[in-house]
Amino acid sequence: MGVKLGPAGVPLSCKGRTIVEGMDDIIALGLETMEAQTVRLIQPQHFEQYWQAGVLANKADFEMNIHGPYYSELLGNRVSRGRTLAKIEATLQAARTINARHITLHTGHYGDFGRGTVANEQVANIFSSIVERVNEIWHDDEDEFPVFPWIKDGTPSKIGIETSGRQELWGSLEEVIEVVNHVEGAIPVLNIAHIHARGHGRMKTSEDYGELFDMVRESIGTKEFYCHFSGVEHRTGNAMHYTQIKKSDLNFEPLAEFIVEDGGWLDITLISDSPLLEHDAMYMLQNIDKAKHKQLERKAREDRRRALAAQTGTSVEDIQRREEEMAKLRTQGAKEEPVKETKPEPKPAKKEKKAEKKATASKKKEPEEDVFPSDEEDDDLF
Repeated sequence: MGVKLGPAGVPLSCKGRTIVEGMDDIIALGLETMEAQTVRLIQPQHFEQYWQAGVLANKADFEMNIHGPYYSELLGNRVSRGRTLAKIEATLQAARTINARHITLHTGHYGDFGRGTVANEQVANIFSSIVERVNEIWHDDEDEFPVFPWIKDGTPSKIGIETSGRQELWGSLEEVIEVVNHVEGAIPVLNIAHIHARGHGRMKTSEDYGELFDMVRESIGTKEFYCHFSGVEHRTGNAMHYTQIKKSDLNFEPLAEFIVEDGGWLDITLISDSPLLEHDAMYMLQNIDKAKHKQLERKAREDRRRALAAQTGTSVEDIQRREEEMAKLRTQGAKEEPVKETKPEPKPAKKEKKAEKKATASKKKEPEEDVFPSDEEDDDLF
């Protein structure tokens, strides 16, 4: 089992805002990957820090990834599609420079195509061209190999097609899998928050996660998964916005449980899209560690039962049943300690009350100057 965790972008806690400074902080946190965000226009001056990040990723065995433009119109008219492809071209160039392993791309609205085979075929044709283009860029100029050693020794970036979180956007899980099946070099990017939202809150148990990963594995025959995760607020099958994990109905403890218990075959990268970025990436890492601890405890109990069964000649099932019965009896037998009755405080004697009244009466007779000395200012009283 291989699990890599990291944030989408420079960590919030990073004092600097460059990608290299972000990588330093991510490595210090014990995380192993990040996804650089090129979601808008890429300026030429950005390529210097991209190259520095690529060199660091190559030396530190750090998995670098990159995200293309958020707003995409690959199913739009010729002009809007050309505008989107121009932005994607800049992302492909940056991916080569930064040594990205995965490039995440959106498709956009269904447009005039609507849902169905025609739209899927159009998307498959476009992404086939994008895969060809990234291969051309990767092997464009062999003279640059000394500057980009990862190009010579590595393989081109994989083109990731992300699942969308809204009904009007192309990118349901089924649509993405169908296109990936027809485009060699493309992979599905499983945005778990989007899948949860489009499925009206479908990701609830470890079995749900198991069905998701098994479905993808059986459909495209892969053990490598690239995923985004975050809390999400959703309505009527549409993602409204990302939230931190603890404020969402999307629970990731079952995902951690699945990864530890049944995901030994997985090679998975998990990118945090949460507003808390690296904090929720660390929280997810804690969930995985907690699941591992529970697994070790369960195995230790099973080993102890087997050893006891061998000594006593009873079955493991009988020992387990006896332990469960004893635990149930302990729970039922736990009674609260009786609360001690507190005696009511004795009422003060009537004579004392009379004495208090006399003291009060005597105080009333005292002049006001003794209560409020004349040398005090009014401001000190309030």
